[in-house]
Formats: sequence, C-alpha cells, structure tokens
Amino acid sequence: MASIKDVAKLAGVSIATVSRYLSDPESIKEKNRIRVEQAVTRTGYAPNTLAQNFRRGKTGLVMVVLSNVGDPFFTGVMTGISRVADSEGYSLLIREMEMNTLSWDQYSAMVLSKQADGIILLASICPLTPASSTPAGRRPAPIVLGCENVTPELGQFPSVRIDNVKAAREGAAYLIEQGHRQIAFISGIADSMLTADRERGYRLAMAEAGLPVGADWVVEGRLSIACARSATRQLLQLDNAPTALFCGNDEMAIGAIHEIKACGMQVPGDVSVLGFDDIRYAEVMDPPLTTIAQPAEQIGERTMKRLLRAIEGQDIGTEPEIVKHKLIVRESTGPVS
Repeated sequence: MASIKDVAKLAGVSIATVSRYLSDPESIKEKNRIRVEQAVTRTGYAPNTLAQNFRRGKTGLVMVVLSNVGDPFFTGVMTGISRVADSEGYSLLIREMEMNTLSWDQYSAMVLSKQADGIILLASICPLTPASSTPAGRRPAPIVLGCENVTPELGQFPSVRIDNVKAAREGAAYLIEQGHRQIAFISGIADSMLTADRERGYRLAMAEAGLPVGADWVVEGRLSIACARSATRQLLQLDNAPTALFCGNDEMAIGAIHEIKACGMQVPGDVSVLGFDDIRYAEVMDPPLTTIAQPAEQIGERTMKRLLRAIEGQDIGTEPEIVKHKLIVRESTGPVS
C-alpha cells in the first residue's frame, strides 16, 4: 500500500503539501497540485479516511432517522443521500423510530459522544425541543430535515422539501378542472403538519372554485393501504358520495383503488383517484396512478449537502429549501361522468 510519504517523494513536495491537497486541492499552487495529482494516480494512494476523521474530531458517520424504513418514497430519498455521502467519504446509520420520544438532549448526546457527526430526519415525528443542557463550548447537533417538518417543534430546523400546500392545491384544482364537484380528501396522520398542509391546499382549491367541502368528505387514512380502504368504503356509502378521491399519499391511493374495485366500481369511470409522492409503484398500478411527484433523489442529495455544510461549521440558516413538485397525469383520473 502506498503511503503519503511515497506520494510526497514522487511529487517532490512535502508531506504537509500532500495533506493540504487531500483536504483542499485549491489551497496549494497549481504546479504542485498537478504534481501531487499525478503522484496519487501513479502510486494508487488512497487516503485513510478513518485516520483523517479522527484527526478532525469526526466520525465520518451521519445518522438518518425515519419513521418507516419500508416506505417506498424514502427509497428515492435515501438514494440521493447515499450518493452524496459516498462521494464525501461518509457512511450512514439508519434508525427507524416511529412515534419516537427521544429528546433533543438525547440526540445531541449521540453526536457529542461521537456516535455521529450529524442527523437527517426524514418525516420523523419525534417531538424535539431545544437543548436544555448542551455542554459548555459544544455546539448542538447539526440536524437537517429531509422532506418536511411534521410537528411544530421541528420548524426550528432547516429542511429541504416541496411546498405541500401549493402542490395539494394544484392537485385538487386539476380534479375540479375535470368537472368534479364532489371531491373527498383521505388524509394522513391527524396531528401531522404534513397532513395539515396537504389538507389546506385541498380546501383552498375547493374554496377558490366556490365548492363546499362536505362534513364527511375528509377522512383519516393514516398513510396506510388498510386504513385508506376503510376510509374509501366509508366515503362510498355516503348519500352524497364523492366522484373523486384525493389521497394524501400514493399508498392510500392504492388502497382506495383496491376498495373501489372491490365495491364493483370502476376507476376512473365511477370514481377518479389522485395520489401524492409518485412512488415507484404508481406508474404500474391498474390503472396507472395520477399523482403529485416529489423529486425524491434531489431532496436526498440537497439534504445531505446542507447537513455537510453544517457539520463543517457553516451557517446554513433555518429557512426551508423548496424544490419543485410536478403533477403527473395518468389514467386513474378523468372527467366526471
């Protein structure tokens, strides 16, 4: 195995120059940079990232906390996070914590005890509160939210996400353009800010079109196929049954389509169904699902990059970074019959 000494000797520079090149290539003169690059290539030298991280007081680890590892939407987000982490020499720790009750102090302890350099929360519903006893002289754990904050307490942290209100408003407006006037909304978890934002977008579109929202038209589906089937059954039994269902995520839309068919009805002939997220199953559904796409991989990449800047001590602020959504029209929606 080639060593940093071998690289320095071949390049005709000091070990310190090679070390500076490895941490910041632009910090050394161009002539020396070219010589070091050539020496690294010829020797096949690979820096010891563990040793580098130890010297820098870092673990080289980032903890990713999410509420459901099996959620298909997070697959794309994790792909983006992993791509950036790999390119920057970081490894990921995955921790599933549905209905997590860890405090901010406990999270900070993980980082301050060098279990991880920073934390990404993916739609985690943990009720974090500001640190009450962060050790003197130690900065709190860098935390960035991927997707959205689902509790008010998480609003204090930076995030990368779409504008959920705007996206849901656009989705509901599309159904209205198709002639639907009786549009129900199957929501996620009742006390989630994500659920509230998507429901607010739906209600805004209905109000702007001068359409009432029936008292029974908003039903909780708890982000699951089973609960969405139950919610759909309840909606279809109403005297003023909706002609379109707007579901707060694609898994609930899948459950809704299944239940509509089980009741002997057709999608979209009898009831149109609109989802949210554009998970990998959406396009191969029967019928293919109309949905609002989130750029999952882009969210993952930008979240990881923002966290790395925080780990390096940069001020990344707390304002959310908004990425663009897109309405994907497929065959599960159509004009009102």
